[in-house]
Parts: sequence; C-alpha cells; structure tokens
Amino acid sequence: MTPSFALHIADADLEPEPLDPDQIVSGSPEVTGKVVWESADGRQIRGIWQITPGVVTDTEADELFVVISGSATIEVAHGPTLTVGPGDLAVLRAGDRTTWTVHETLRKAYAISL
Repeated sequence: MTPSFALHIADADLEPEPLDPDQIVSGSPEVTGKVVWESADGRQIRGIWQITPGVVTDTEADELFVVISGSATIEVAHGPTLTVGPGDLAVLRAGDRTTWTVHETLRKAYAISL
C-alpha cells in the first residue's frame, strides 16, 4: 500500500508520453506525464499531465482534473466547449470525443476512473 504523500506539481519531473500522430491536428504538441498513484486493480489512476501548444484530438476516460498552469479550449463533440486555465477544475466523461486547442503549455493534476 502506498503511504500518504505530498508532491509539488509545478516542478515535478515528467516522462515523455508520445502522442499517436493521428491525434495531432496542428502544431507539434508534446505530452509528458507521471502516474503518482494507481489502485491495485488499475481502475483508479492519479497523476500529472502536461501538453505543449497545438491542437489534438482524444477520446476521454472518466476524469476530474485541475489545471495548475497554462490554458486550453476543449471542445467536446455534441457537448460544451470548456475554457480552462490555472485553478480551474474540469470533469470529462468516459467516451467523450474531444479536441484540445492548447494556447500555452498546460499542466494538470488528474484523477481517472476506468
């Protein structure tokens, strides 16, 4: 069992998480991240994720996240358009098809349920 911990999100070291080239709509966005906790059954994941400017598409998991830095516009197909920046909390539903327009490098802390 993982002990309780604290981590400073803004300067945490992240590892490259290459995007599928089919996800990139424009620009040369790069993704990095770090899983900081995962449940024994792999269905709950907590971590940090970062993306540099550009436009990408994705199919979302059930996720709650808080933006630490940067900004983006997230268009949810057949749903709302979300504008997020530092301090914003957002919830995405499993199966949401999204287009992320990242205006400035965005770093978020997230909790995903699979």
